[in-house]
Amino acid sequence: MSTNITSRLAKFNELVPSNIPFVEGKLKGHQDRKNYSVIGPGVSEDSKQNVKIAEEHGFNIGAVSAAPMNGSGLHSHTTAEVFIIHQGSWRFYWGVDGTEGEVILNSGDVASFPTNMFRGFQNVSKDEALMFVVLGENDPGVITWTPKLLKDAKDSGMVLMDDNSLIDTDKQEIPDEDKIIQPLKEQELETFDHYSSSEIEKYVIRFDQGDKYFVDDEHYNSNKIINYIDKFDIHNKTLEPYIPHKTGFSLSLLQGKDAHIHEYTLEKSEVFHCLDGKWEIQCNEEKIVIGAKDTFSVPKNSLRSIRQIGDTTGNLYIIRQTN
Repeated sequence: MSTNITSRLAKFNELVPSNIPFVEGKLKGHQDRKNYSVIGPGVSEDSKQNVKIAEEHGFNIGAVSAAPMNGSGLHSHTTAEVFIIHQGSWRFYWGVDGTEGEVILNSGDVASFPTNMFRGFQNVSKDEALMFVVLGENDPGVITWTPKLLKDAKDSGMVLMDDNSLIDTDKQEIPDEDKIIQPLKEQELETFDHYSSSEIEKYVIRFDQGDKYFVDDEHYNSNKIINYIDKFDIHNKTLEPYIPHKTGFSLSLLQGKDAHIHEYTLEKSEVFHCLDGKWEIQCNEEKIVIGAKDTFSVPKNSLRSIRQIGDTTGNLYIIRQTN
């Protein structure tokens, strides 16, 4: 096998985070957070952000950890943004002023937020919280911030340039004032979409309500599967998604103490991401084991199989390129 599969393994405890990944980095409530780029650069505004696996997959995967009452300010994306909660409780809120609605997500919950809406998130736990994020496309675009956040950030000494670079005015001069990204005007804000809490709940799958969503494939009492986004093929069966968003990738959860998938190949990108348990992945003639918070990118066209080898029930996310 020509590919060194260990180079495709992203162990969470070996990832290098950015401590000021965005223009809001000096603001209260956004200072004590870390941003990780696992697959692809994501939407970080930190030019020095470390990227663990740079190969294009058709999607990006990142992670965010934050201290209590810290998180991200209100922002919008042009491509899909899907959240996978690992630990802690996260409050998601939305609207240009953050008052249109909110949901609280906990470990194992998944939410797919629509594009063209402002959303923010905050750790409302007593301890540090962690979640992973899947973003659509090889180039997920740039973040659009609310006018208030950009103004507050500038007052704190942070400005965002039109090439998506950050300037800390405490450390360097602004090279060209005309190239600073300016806050959106009122007529521009009117083009963004609005949602009630009940409308957003349609895009949330809660882990503690798994009985509503889990289905079995042919391996009864072995595999349980939640298929969140796009179609998922397993053991000659096709599972339909619960969330109707077109993201450019599929997202599914495989659960079970003895959960496994027999050998198969894929031409497009596929990533295994572990919520918990211990998972052995055979890739052609090689094997690799991943645990909680680890991510493995499978080489395209390789013959692969998966099985849970831990002593308790495990949960593994499967992300596949569909664009």
